[in-house]
Amino acid sequence: MITRLAGLLVLASCLLAGQTARAGTLPEPSGPVLLTVTGAITNRNGPDGARFDRAMLEALGLSELKTSTSWTDGVPTFRGVLAARLLDAVGATGKVLHAVAANDYAVDLDADEMRRYPILLAMEQDGKQLRLRDRGPIWVVLPRDAYPELQSVSQDQKWIWQVRSIEVR
Repeated sequence: MITRLAGLLVLASCLLAGQTARAGTLPEPSGPVLLTVTGAITNRNGPDGARFDRAMLEALGLSELKTSTSWTDGVPTFRGVLAARLLDAVGATGKVLHAVAANDYAVDLDADEMRRYPILLAMEQDGKQLRLRDRGPIWVVLPRDAYPELQSVSQDQKWIWQVRSIEVR
């Protein structure tokens, strides 16, 4: 019963957060920050950009994607937030997303491509939360099985894991 009530409170705050985001201000994270988005964005929750905890990301709406990868066996099921939803939530206006991982690996992603394809900011793989040691807490996952044009070595570099920040340029 308490868990259900807590879930309803999170849902209600997320719905209010969605209304606030349209006004240009996002709610403050209440848990550990998983992702920071900076740069050319119109919706923020701090002077430097937008910070998201897990509940805030989940409130954007979760999607599932089954696809093979160059780093896993079989066809895992990933769950997370569509990149396009995140871009909409922060009011992204730039064309390039400079994603940086926990180990400072960085890659530039095309914002239009992130909107054109159902690219996932995965937080779970096969029902388990992604942790730092297994490519989490956020892994950019491309729907390569559904789009042959995403099955190349040049596309593989976009599969950045342990993402901690995105700068919209």
